[in-house]
Amino acid sequence: MAQQLADRRDMDFVIWEQLNGEALLSDDLFPGFNKKTCDMLLTETSNLAVKEVLPTLKDADEIGVQFKDGEVKVPESFHRPFELLREGEWGNLMVSEEMGGQQAPPFIAAASAEYFMGANWALYSYVGMGNSTAGMIQNHGTPEQIDTYVKKLVSAEWGGTMLLTEPQAGTDVGAIETTAVDNGDGTYTITGNKIFITNGEHDLMENIIHPVLARVEGHEAGTRGISIFIVPKFFVNDDGSLGDRNDIVCTGVEEKHGIHGSATCSMAMGSKGNCIGYLLGGEKKGMKIMFEMMNEARMATGLQGLSYASAAYISAVNYARERIQGSDIEKFGQKDAPGVAIIQHPDVRRNLLTMKSYLDGMRSFFYYMTIVGAKAEFAENKEEKQLNNGLFELLTPIIKEYLAVKGHDVCIQAMQVYGGAGYTKDYPVEQYARDCKIASIYEGTSGVQAMDLLGRKLAMGEGQVFMSFMGEILKTVAQAKEIDATKELAGKVEKAVNRMGEVAMHLGGIAMKGKIKPAMAHSLPYLHAMGDVIMAWMLLWRAVEAAPKVEKAKKKDKAFYEGQVKTADFFINTLLYETLARFDSIQNTNEAALDISDEGFGGL
Repeated sequence: MAQQLADRRDMDFVIWEQLNGEALLSDDLFPGFNKKTCDMLLTETSNLAVKEVLPTLKDADEIGVQFKDGEVKVPESFHRPFELLREGEWGNLMVSEEMGGQQAPPFIAAASAEYFMGANWALYSYVGMGNSTAGMIQNHGTPEQIDTYVKKLVSAEWGGTMLLTEPQAGTDVGAIETTAVDNGDGTYTITGNKIFITNGEHDLMENIIHPVLARVEGHEAGTRGISIFIVPKFFVNDDGSLGDRNDIVCTGVEEKHGIHGSATCSMAMGSKGNCIGYLLGGEKKGMKIMFEMMNEARMATGLQGLSYASAAYISAVNYARERIQGSDIEKFGQKDAPGVAIIQHPDVRRNLLTMKSYLDGMRSFFYYMTIVGAKAEFAENKEEKQLNNGLFELLTPIIKEYLAVKGHDVCIQAMQVYGGAGYTKDYPVEQYARDCKIASIYEGTSGVQAMDLLGRKLAMGEGQVFMSFMGEILKTVAQAKEIDATKELAGKVEKAVNRMGEVAMHLGGIAMKGKIKPAMAHSLPYLHAMGDVIMAWMLLWRAVEAAPKVEKAKKKDKAFYEGQVKTADFFINTLLYETLARFDSIQNTNEAALDISDEGFGGL
């Protein structure tokens, strides 16, 4: 049977060959996990995702969540696989044992999530969203708060959310109007309205714990005056049982372009004047605590884009192998020429290899980032910790934005492979395209990620973090120069890396001279060009690992390893040329978008 959702051989290659994940395994860091147990876990993940979760994908889209009288019901088909995921603790693989999780290696947790997200992201999100809520409480809560909430959230007995956005305050968090009044007994009365709250209400769990951003009455305007509060749906008694209902209710669910199975809720607090919240981490600490969760969410959003791309590509390439249409183009004039599978047509092959090159690069990049994050957390010396922390911070906006956008692009091209059939609901790719689009919008839109990269991240450590990042790429370039099959590719990647550095200096230079708006107007094109260079790096790295193995490989592995080299060849000798042109465009720094009058945009 053709693979579904993800290419297991490719996952194994990235984890065990390209990134040498086995070197990170130890009983100190990941008790009970070795290569054998990791392989078994991914096999079971695949089986569960395909057999139990994937069949709910259509219901997620066509039935969606149903709202009535303040209650939200998910499709009935969600309940059985949700219980299987909860009982098997599939949502807390990467969570520490201390918090009640399994403390699996991060790349294994990512690979497992890739299967489940591709099978039905909406369903899987209910299982794992509480982990980030639990992490905030674990890191900033009182002992009583930790004891009350953390393990219930990690076990998915209770759900978790993040109440941040308000109707009048989208990305401008400092403009929130939700208020908190100190009751003098350790509790606060919360009043306000929030929108776009993922999984804010549903019928899969008995309780939902809401971290809520609010301003304590009398505190200053803007982000500095914001605090964060724990607001449970149901109060928790001293013995751990559930008490009365808190004054927080769902007032509606959004009708969305995609992810219909995910409850995107409007929430009202204090409509009866009695919504009680518990301060988390001290007053005016809300933004700092929230951003810890936000960075986790941005990584998860990048993985969401990757997962949809993986499922869409697998679906498209399998269809292309099976769909017979048209004769071989070299026999086009022959009346009796037999039909061939569309994978034989040049443009379809180009399309598939474009999709594959982005997908392969994104998977390597994401799994690489999980290792960088682990090294930052577990580093034994200050220098290694500093290097990996810096890399993780620098690359997070690219993980979020680039994987979200390119993941959606792959879904769109998967529809193109199907032709008209892909635009119908007979095949899953049109749903993948609709479901994936949200990834570039929430947790900070494209422009927000670009401003973060250019305005904050490139300048970290006076530019030393960015230079270290370039150095990591050039290590791979140096290895590639020693291999005949990759020598020529190495030179082209090196050229792109150097241009990336030159253009970063140009944008930083004009910003320092007061031309901040022209620099920011080109920040998103720069982020995407930087992402392209990372794709070239990851594909070159793959080729460096694969090329020496081609000659002695078994037949199936031979095709796989040759495919790695050809994919790098295609991307670097085709798509990377477009990136170099984009760098030229950015360095030109055209200001027309700034100079045009508001009326000049038309539409009056």
